[in-house]
Amino acid sequence: MGWLTKILKGSSHRGQYHGRYGEERIWNEPRNSVDELTDTEREELDYVIAMSLSEEELKGKKVIGEEPQSDEDEHLARARSNEDEHLTRAHSEEDEHLTRAHSRAHSEEEEHLTRAHSEEEEHLTKAQLEEDEHLTKAQLEEDEQLAKAIQESLNVESPPRYDSGNIFQPYPFLFPSGYRICARCNTEIGHGRYLSCMDSFWHPECFLCHACNLPIDEHEYSVSGNRPYHKSCYKELHHPRCDVCKNFIPTNSEGLIEYRAHPFWKQKYCPSHERDRTPRCCSCERMEPRDAKYLLLDDGRKLCLECLDSSVMDTHECQPLYLEIQEYYEGLNMKVEQQIPMLLVERQALNEAIEGEKNGHHHLPETRGLCLSEEQTVTTILRRPKIGAGYRMIDMITEPYKLIRRCEVTAILVLYGLPRLLTGSILAHEMMHAWLRLKGYNNLRPEVEEGICQVLAHMWLEAEILVPSVTDIALAPSSSSSPSSSSSTSSSKKGKRSDFEKKLGEFFIHQIESDPSPAYGDGFRTGNQAVLKYGLRTTLEHIRLTGSFPL
Repeated sequence: MGWLTKILKGSSHRGQYHGRYGEERIWNEPRNSVDELTDTEREELDYVIAMSLSEEELKGKKVIGEEPQSDEDEHLARARSNEDEHLTRAHSEEDEHLTRAHSRAHSEEEEHLTRAHSEEEEHLTKAQLEEDEHLTKAQLEEDEQLAKAIQESLNVESPPRYDSGNIFQPYPFLFPSGYRICARCNTEIGHGRYLSCMDSFWHPECFLCHACNLPIDEHEYSVSGNRPYHKSCYKELHHPRCDVCKNFIPTNSEGLIEYRAHPFWKQKYCPSHERDRTPRCCSCERMEPRDAKYLLLDDGRKLCLECLDSSVMDTHECQPLYLEIQEYYEGLNMKVEQQIPMLLVERQALNEAIEGEKNGHHHLPETRGLCLSEEQTVTTILRRPKIGAGYRMIDMITEPYKLIRRCEVTAILVLYGLPRLLTGSILAHEMMHAWLRLKGYNNLRPEVEEGICQVLAHMWLEAEILVPSVTDIALAPSSSSSPSSSSSTSSSKKGKRSDFEKKLGEFFIHQIESDPSPAYGDGFRTGNQAVLKYGLRTTLEHIRLTGSFPL
């Protein structure tokens, strides 16, 4: 329409158009009319109008023709919008679901971690609370004890005063509750510190240890015989020490003092020494103390120095004792007519002789003597060995000895290195074996033969260390009175014995009496009862006839 406007602008007339397309068109002209236009202008105007109408018609057709396309586009747009909205909603729901799942997982993980952390803190807190409670309880108990001790020892209650001006009532009236007399010095305690112990009151400087006589200022003390002691002093006096290692005997798992003691010597020692191979004396059986040395014999046995003092070390040295045993038997009217060799031997030689012997019963785990009936060659000790460095026996001289069978007994063997009393009791035992075999007491049961032999060993020991009347009582039914005189005579030959040797003899008697073995122990006890009841001769006659002890 630009050209129409241009044409119109080119006119000198002005006007306004009112209305719409299809309506009447009215031009308001101010002064001139169409009739006044020239022919050229009219043609141009007609052309313009025609062109305008043509253009408007085309425009109208175009608008009408585009209306269906616009509806389809609108439908497609609406469908696309719905689809987009659906997809958007789906994406939104999916995102919301993922967000919710992630949030839930994260929340559960945080909750699990929080719960674990909380449980750990609760456990630690509980443990800490229990520990604190235990420590607090222990501290409270300690504080209570300390407070009680302080209350008892630092009580400064003043004694009441009376109208008369005295601070206490005179005896014999009852003293008021605030009045205290020291149990040691018997003076008034009055103001200041005091102790309330053992149902009495004490000045602190008067409560003394009975052992060291020094004041007891510790929180705890011990009492024995109604006398106070420092705990250390009481332990030193009353807690048993081991006689082997010299240490205090430890307590067991129950807090009790547990130790072992020899049944005769009463030697106390830690239970561990029974397992640590602490050596014992082969004679008295006492354990070797850490502060003492035992003599080591060449066959591995150990001998304490007290037993060494009276030990018999070689065959020649033992001959006088052998003669004493023969005299003792002769005094019992049981003289052995045959000359039987007696040899002192080492442990190995004795064990070899046992293997070659067919008869006899041997006291296990160690045999100390043997009565042989077979011909053998035995290695005997010819000269007493010397004591060398490290308490060892050296320079021992031995020689082989050929035994010849001239009677039922070929020799008596005794283990060397034992004290005189123990060697004599072994000889008395083996001599009885020889007497029984030589007198025809064959095939006796072990408890009978070994039992009566132990009775003779027991009788000889009693005759050596006890009063002669003990042997007299045992032999009372016998017609012979010579045993007492024989025993007295033999005892007078030895001179005075040491207290230890007497004690050692009592120990050998105790060993015979308490032997638990059926043959040596039970046999001795049965045979000894028979001898005490019927006498030795009657008992031997009963054994010869019946093979058993009289009841």
